Amino acid sequence: MPLDSPRQDFDIRPLVNQPLGAEVLGLDLGRPLGEEDFRRLHRAHLDHHVLVFRDQSITPAEQVAFSRRFGPLQIHVLRQFQLPEQEEVLVISNIRENGQPIGLGDAGHFWHSDLSYKAVPSLGSMLHAQELPTEGGDTLFANQHAAYDALPERLKREIEDLQAEHSYLAKYEELRQRNPWRPKLTQEQIDEVVPAVHKVVRTHPETGRRALFVSEHFTTCIVGLPEERSRALLDELFAHSTRPEFVYRHQWQPKDMVFWDNRSLMHLATAFPQEQRRKLYRTTIEGDVPF
Repeated sequence: MPLDSPRQDFDIRPLVNQPLGAEVLGLDLGRPLGEEDFRRLHRAHLDHHVLVFRDQSITPAEQVAFSRRFGPLQIHVLRQFQLPEQEEVLVISNIRENGQPIGLGDAGHFWHSDLSYKAVPSLGSMLHAQELPTEGGDTLFANQHAAYDALPERLKREIEDLQAEHSYLAKYEELRQRNPWRPKLTQEQIDEVVPAVHKVVRTHPETGRRALFVSEHFTTCIVGLPEERSRALLDELFAHSTRPEFVYRHQWQPKDMVFWDNRSLMHLATAFPQEQRRKLYRTTIEGDVPF
């Protein structure tokens, strides 16, 4: 990207009375983004954890190009749901064509941080709205820095040096029972998602802030603890980490693109009438090993 790309005139407005998030207004992500504008967005992303880019008429290729400004992209294990012409894009959709689902229809059913089950989890994800239902389908984001800060001191001490296992398979069969169209994984896919172990409290590599890093979707146990204590501790952390005061509810508008930090947040998709069409395009940026 040329360093001398013309600057764009855009506003970054923190969301009012919310624990995280900012809107980006007046920016066209389909145009080349100069270094100064990029640094401004990067800083805002670190400060607010979620950026909501309004009214983005961009192509999948342009979404991929913008995502790559932040780092290499990760390919989801369910390759049958990637865009044929753009493998870095995962289709999130309940739409069927010729009787077959075109995308992952139940993504975000449980609270989670994208790809926490990988040895190198993601930095962040971008989700671009293509088709939206007329009701429901909101996305909730929970601030895990705020959740950690609000922990009782005795709990902070207890989890300080603990590690937890994350597994993509943790709830996969449960989801398949609810959604029979969710594909059965091949052995090759299973081999690609071997469980990973990460610290329960991670330090953000760019800001130095601490955050909880466990989720009901992917975290299976606390390493080294008896099963009963591990379960009780995880249940306590899960309940604490998604308290209402930590959560922003994003109500989607046409052409929104939302960029969130998986090192700082968890997210959850809410229900919507299944007879209504919903389709979004997701790209995921590789992060680093949690510490």
